[in-house]
Amino acid sequence: MTEQARHSLARLFKRCLTADYVQVGRSANYAAVRQDDVLYLYFQDSNGAQDWRSNLDFPARPYREMDGIRWYAHRGFVRVWQEIEPYIAPYVADPTLHCVVTVGYSHGGALAVLCHEYLWFHRPDLRRSIEGYAFGCPRVLWGARSGELLARWERFFVVRNIDDVVTHLPPRALGYFHVGHLLEIGEKGKYSPIDAHRAENILAELER
Repeated sequence: MTEQARHSLARLFKRCLTADYVQVGRSANYAAVRQDDVLYLYFQDSNGAQDWRSNLDFPARPYREMDGIRWYAHRGFVRVWQEIEPYIAPYVADPTLHCVVTVGYSHGGALAVLCHEYLWFHRPDLRRSIEGYAFGCPRVLWGARSGELLARWERFFVVRNIDDVVTHLPPRALGYFHVGHLLEIGEKGKYSPIDAHRAENILAELER
């Protein structure tokens, strides 16, 4: 990764950490920021006991089969995303948009995964100009995978501070997997698995 790319990611991550979030449903937090013809959708990290209940509610459930492809995802994250989806929909439907960028951290990274697919599905005209970035993101999808399904996250990036425990959960042994491109930062053994997930340490590695 080039220095310029790392600093661009650092700027996005800072915006995600400092966004003015709106809470909807029981504990779903998002921020929508329009800059000219670009829409930024930010998703907050775990913020309270309800978020942690969703994080730990990891049995897989079917997500969508509207286009003939049935796929499965983490039940808790799907539930939170579905609380946010009606509020995001009007922003996404705006025909004057030319680009949408989704950004999330930790719990919010998982929501960014699902939001990115929502954009791909509902705005086929923007498929070449939607981007997604998830920092310290857990695994979200489960089960069988096909090239046709994975192509939906062709422009999605998961940023992992190498030893970050959250990015290794739920375990692959249970059938979960990351989508998009995995970008690793940091040095193995530099942080404990928990410290590697802390926002300040992710930011430090991006700004090195």
